[in-house]
Amino acid sequence: MTSGVVGRSVLVKVPATSANLGPGFDTLGLALSLYDELEVTATDEPGVSVEVTGVGAGQVPTDGSNLVVQAVAAAFASVDVPLPGLRLRARNAIPHGRGLGSSAAAIVSGIMAAKGLLEGTVELDSAALLALATEMEGHPDNVAPALFGGLTIAWMNSHGPSHKRLLVHRGVSPVVFVPESTLSTKLARSLQPASVPHEDATFNVSRSALLVAALVQSPELLLAATEDRLHQSYRASAMPETDALIRMLRDAGLAAVVSGAGPSLLVLGSDPAQRLFAAELVREHAVSAWRPLMLAVDLKGATVVPHPVENSDFLGI
Repeated sequence: MTSGVVGRSVLVKVPATSANLGPGFDTLGLALSLYDELEVTATDEPGVSVEVTGVGAGQVPTDGSNLVVQAVAAAFASVDVPLPGLRLRARNAIPHGRGLGSSAAAIVSGIMAAKGLLEGTVELDSAALLALATEMEGHPDNVAPALFGGLTIAWMNSHGPSHKRLLVHRGVSPVVFVPESTLSTKLARSLQPASVPHEDATFNVSRSALLVAALVQSPELLLAATEDRLHQSYRASAMPETDALIRMLRDAGLAAVVSGAGPSLLVLGSDPAQRLFAAELVREHAVSAWRPLMLAVDLKGATVVPHPVENSDFLGI
């Protein structure tokens, strides 16, 4: 069955994501217009060849231990198709270890590449894609928006992960501030308590419901809707400047939250002027260097298209 795959080449594009969004811990995620791009070719020569430019060049593995390669292999194994030789060329823009879903993007890139290579041989539907990505990532809050775009609500049930995709109000204007420092998701999660007070859980349930309404219908409610008592305060000691900037921005009336596990911070403006105001405040108050990224909400999620091996115009998506 591998013979039908050999010689195929596909182009994949996957957005960055910001999970949690304040109160929606491990549930809410937003796709953002910053992308990792990938070209994958199936060859009849065994083994893998990986070329990385942009973020992670010279740092990420370029052999079979590469996360994208592992995701391609997992997808092929899930449908019992032997893995062909692989030639990968990646151009990465999503910062690593900053709370913008870089590992989710790598996993989704590999799974989408497999979907494209297997098209016409085996079909991987959206449920299979989400299940594979969640199994590799460990939770669905980043992989769901990376796969499907927009605002996603993700949850687990007895059959595995599920999601609901929602369109975000056109007035919502995200800006991400990326520091030079990194923080591992594992460390961030280790700072979480095993249990929280009932009143804090109730508080977050109300704010999570309000946040969905704010993002979809009423952006003027974003400041109140992004309040959180479940995770950000517990993680503050690991990223003190992130915490200080978020407090400063919120005092100024801006809906600032930790992006994913951090240490990047996300401001959800209710109009474009708010994110310019946020950028000005961060420039004035930050102690270290923070890079502002004025981003849009990505509406497509991950895409894969066939790419002819001849006249390869790398990543001309």
